[in-house]
Amino acid sequence: MTGSRGTAQNGQAQDTIDLQDFLKISGVVDTGGEAKFRVQGGEVRLNGEIETRRRKKLRRGDIVEYGGEKLTVDW
Repeated sequence: MTGSRGTAQNGQAQDTIDLQDFLKISGVVDTGGEAKFRVQGGEVRLNGEIETRRRKKLRRGDIVEYGGEKLTVDW
């Protein structure tokens, strides 16, 4: 999965993935362009809140809602 590995303040590694990449990999959109359009258009919710930043970093356990689907971020 496309993501980045950073270091949290407590020194533990923490995996993240961009919102637009998660939408593509999950198959809820067909292309990156569609992901960009849907996110910036306010059609995607992250943990119950509208999210318009397509590069927003997601972490395991986040809940993404789009098109009537509710997806839990995990890999």
